[in-house]
Order: sequence, then structure tokens, then C-alpha cells
Amino acid sequence: MNTHSRPPGFSEPAKKSLGQHFLHERGVVEKIILAVNPKPGDRIVEIGPGQGAMTFPMLDRHGSLTAIEFDRDLLAPLTEAARNHGELTLIHANVLDVDFTALAAGTPIRLVGNLPYNLSSPILFHALAHATSIHDMVFMLQKEVVDRMAAAPGSKVYGRLSVMLQAWCKVTSLFVVGPGAFRPPPKVDSAVVRLVPRAKDEVGIDDPARFADIVRDAFGQRRKTLRNALSRLCDEDAIRAAGIDPQIRAEQLAVADFIRLANQSPPA
Repeated sequence: MNTHSRPPGFSEPAKKSLGQHFLHERGVVEKIILAVNPKPGDRIVEIGPGQGAMTFPMLDRHGSLTAIEFDRDLLAPLTEAARNHGELTLIHANVLDVDFTALAAGTPIRLVGNLPYNLSSPILFHALAHATSIHDMVFMLQKEVVDRMAAAPGSKVYGRLSVMLQAWCKVTSLFVVGPGAFRPPPKVDSAVVRLVPRAKDEVGIDDPARFADIVRDAFGQRRKTLRNALSRLCDEDAIRAAGIDPQIRAEQLAVADFIRLANQSPPA
């Protein structure tokens, strides 16, 4: 199959309203599958299979796959084309409505996918809510988002997304993908990232809701000092008690500092 043509059976073009950019470059697909490196017994769940660019090679490699697709027009062509590759189980749903914990049913799943840019952050946070049922995640997203996900303290792009994801997962940026790998090409570069959820005892967060509140307020107005940004949640003494200078700004704190602050500072 010509990698630049529309796959047989897929008559519909990408839908701008759904943020669809269909991956078609075989070399990129192979790199992603190598990054996933599926093993016998793995339960792989693909988010947004689209026209099957990753789905069918993954089926060829692994034999079975569950895929979550929102676009009803893609279900029949995916089902038909998959017959030549392996066992495809399709779930027609908005991924944000899918209960990954129930889907895992006690066996951690491996998530893969080329995520729509307009839903990438909500999908990431939805996956975090089910982290104990997820073995790992290999996603392609807008490069700017991946840069934020993997950013270190002090970086201009280090922020709420960085802290929230790194608190619960090990985040590794793998490689960059240019616009030409997609149909239609997006206006920005993409990147592939791996997230591996941390064990509960490694995370060490006593109250996830309070931790999320601390991180959200700390980065709510980046130019404010922690003393001012966190005034709704904790006072200066509580910040000092966590071993943190109230005069610094949020981007100067490591993830461990946020965890310690959330665990030690009492509710206002």
C-alpha cells in the first residue's frame, strides 16, 4: 500500500471537527511499535485507531488488540480490514467515558495512541485517574505538550501538567515526528512519549485531591510567590514547615517538594 494514499475501505477524509490527523508514515509506525515492544500476554488498548496505521501493524505483531474509536464512520472499515491481520475488539465510545479500570478487569493494560491535540490533556488526566490499572502508555501528541510533560523544574514550560504527570508516572520523551507523517499534515511537530505509572508507595501522596489543588493554585498565576499563590490553601508557616521558601515561585519547586508541601500543610 502506498503510504501516502487513503487505505482501501476508508472513504472518509479526516474530520477537522474531531481533530483528526491520520498517521501514514510507515517508518514512524515501526518506531512506535518498537517503543511499545508488545510481549505475549500483553493487553494492548489503542486510543483512536483512525484508519488503522498503527492498528494493523500492531495486530500483525501481537495478534490481538482492543481499540477505542469515537468516529462511527471508521468502525466498519476497521472491522473489515482487521480480518487480515488479527483479532480486533472495537469499542465505540468517547475515550473520556471509558472506565480503564473496568476494562483492565484486574490485568493492567497498555495504552497506545495518536491522541487528538484538542483532547490530549483531558485524556492524560483521565488515564491518571486509572493509573493503578495501567502498565504503561505510549502516546503521540503535539511536541509542545510532550515538552511540557517531561519538563524539569526551572524550565519555561515546567508547569501543572509537568508536576501532575511526573508525580504519578515516569515520563520519557522518545522522538519527534514531523507534520509530513500525517494526512492532513498538522501545522506543528509531534512527539512520542512513554509514561510508566509509579507504584502507589513510590508516589507517596497522602491526599490526591489536595495535591492537585496545591499544584493548580501554585501555577495559577506563575509570577506570584508561593506565599501569595497558595494563600487560599496554606499559610506561610505551613510552607516553611515543608522546608520550602515562601518567596520562591512554583516553577522552582521539584515534584517531591510539591508532594511534601501537600502532605504536610494542613487544610486552611
